[in-house]
Amino acid sequence: MNDVQLKTDADVRAAYLSAAELKLAASLIFQAYHDDPVFMAIFDTGSGDYEQKLRGAIREELAAFWQAQQPILGLYSGEALVGVACLHCPDSGFSSERFWHWRLKMMLSAGYVSTKQMIEKENKLIDAVPFKRFHILSFIAIHPLHQHHGFGHYLMAAVNATFADDAESEGVVVYVTTQKYQSFFDECDYQTLTQISVGEVTGPVMVHYRGE
Repeated sequence: MNDVQLKTDADVRAAYLSAAELKLAASLIFQAYHDDPVFMAIFDTGSGDYEQKLRGAIREELAAFWQAQQPILGLYSGEALVGVACLHCPDSGFSSERFWHWRLKMMLSAGYVSTKQMIEKENKLIDAVPFKRFHILSFIAIHPLHQHHGFGHYLMAAVNATFADDAESEGVVVYVTTQKYQSFFDECDYQTLTQISVGEVTGPVMVHYRGE
């Protein structure tokens, strides 16, 4: 597990996750996105299995990120994993279609309609960005017991450091669906690029440009 270069307190560090930590990362992401309006619109079909579908989708997404060697960052306070962020480049062979086995597993755990909506969501995001090469911040999560202590900003510094290592990437983009997260990304020097809608949910696509 390689540390990400990050200026912070002595007991806080960022590093790429190991395979053994993916299950814990999935748990943190599930807690962070449980009430996300986009995921609720996609996976809450009224059948009572929303949490099962969301857990399955997160698990398959992380497995796809890992297999494609896309950055999965962990933030540690001492030895405890307190935050996770997942990045990927759409032109790195890791498109919204993912891999055929990812699509099959996703359909088995989340259903055909939800899988199709997940792909459509990312296609809308990609189409809204005018860059040739860029990173998408797919997930960012801080453990509930460690929120409001500055760890989110430490994690975003690690995201920026990872993005900066790719000289061809023009920026990091994120689709923001709640006002509190828009304020957070404002503080992290992200700017609103445009608005997109997924179902009945509309939110800004925000970007952190290279050099900012």
